[in-house]
Amino acid sequence: MTKPIITVVGSFAVGLTIRTSHMPIFGETLLGSDFDMGPGGKGSNQAVATARLGANSYFAGIIGSDKLGEIATDLYAREGVDTTYLIQSDQMATGVGFIILNEAGENGIILDMSANKLMDSAFVDQVEAQIARSDLVMSVLEIPVEAAVRAMELGQKHGVKTILNPAPAQPLPTEAFQYIDYLTPNDTELRILLGLSPDDPTPTLELAEQLRGYGVGNLIVTMGDEGALVMTADGVEKVPGVSVDVVDTTGAGDAFNSGLAVALASGKPLAEAVRYANCAGAIACTKLGVIPSLGMQAQVDQFYAENYG
Repeated sequence: MTKPIITVVGSFAVGLTIRTSHMPIFGETLLGSDFDMGPGGKGSNQAVATARLGANSYFAGIIGSDKLGEIATDLYAREGVDTTYLIQSDQMATGVGFIILNEAGENGIILDMSANKLMDSAFVDQVEAQIARSDLVMSVLEIPVEAAVRAMELGQKHGVKTILNPAPAQPLPTEAFQYIDYLTPNDTELRILLGLSPDDPTPTLELAEQLRGYGVGNLIVTMGDEGALVMTADGVEKVPGVSVDVVDTTGAGDAFNSGLAVALASGKPLAEAVRYANCAGAIACTKLGVIPSLGMQAQVDQFYAENYG
């Protein structure tokens, strides 16, 4: 069976993770444990995850010409991610993220995306030929909105499926939604995309209907172990999730989007693809750290068969 070709136009950052009993307040010093430093960035994570799930994965991004950038190139060489469209720049340092985990595995993150900020439409235009020969192109909002939207636009121009994972969420230009075949916010991101507060009490279904009205093809609202709300031109479906013993939720969203991408690029119908994505996301919650938690194809396939087969 031919491997699907997936191009990720996205972000790389080195993640520095530490576990504490609770989130600190200003002026408070806490003792932590389980410190880890390793590769991160939503786009990079998704490129690695799609490669592990059996895709030919291409990553287009910008890193610094520094020691932290070497963490990226070492990772992609090890994981089999194609770096033809990865640029090393002297203008800015490689991006970094500081992640604090509490005892329940919940996280808070502070990011300096640095070199990722250099990405723009002109950068993405250099990737057009690769996007055109892909089965699916995906992007995230850790890079400038201009670059993410251009990736979606070029995908649609060439008849390639497009996924935008709108994280970290921010309002998008209304005209951008027409280029997105699959938009994958969580409950909070859904609200921010609509210009609302993250805890707005309006029912999620009502907000999803409003957002899909902006022109997005298919809307998938992720809800953790509750599964996902899928809204298409044919109606609304709640796809149940799967429960696992949660250790660290940091990589769940990236794993979900990657599972969705690989399943769709392989020709699976949307509901089946979302179930597969649920499995990939659940597995990613069972280990500390993002890269160690991203499942391999055989593992996710087996988990899918056990839970949805």
